[in-house]
Amino acid sequence: MALALAATAYPSPPSFPSSRTASVSPPYSDGMMGGSSTNVDGVGALNYQRALDIARNTEGDLDPNVRDYLERVLTEIWSRVQQHPDSYVLSKDEFAVFNFYVRRFEGHPESQAAIARYWQSAQETSRT
Repeated sequence: MALALAATAYPSPPSFPSSRTASVSPPYSDGMMGGSSTNVDGVGALNYQRALDIARNTEGDLDPNVRDYLERVLTEIWSRVQQHPDSYVLSKDEFAVFNFYVRRFEGHPESQAAIARYWQSAQETSRT
């Protein structure tokens, strides 16, 4: 005899029209996954990993607040890579964001080098 379990539906964060501006408070350090979080209206506290989780699990249009947050951090990451094209090593969380958008950087030698440095660093870390 099979029991039918009722699936609990969890509400998604509300989406706002793209004309609405996000109320963003200054980042605070949460000490984990992404280093700092930004509190965004309608979404709550965002850090790299939470924003990526939302983006990966969104069907249809991504909440503009999450999209804007990810675009901003991606721009910051890319800027650091470009400022130090031969030496910058992405953190685990930076790599996750960069990898989510990696197709944008196809054909950029500095992105390929940054990815290679990340993997080399990750392998060295795992050996210790």
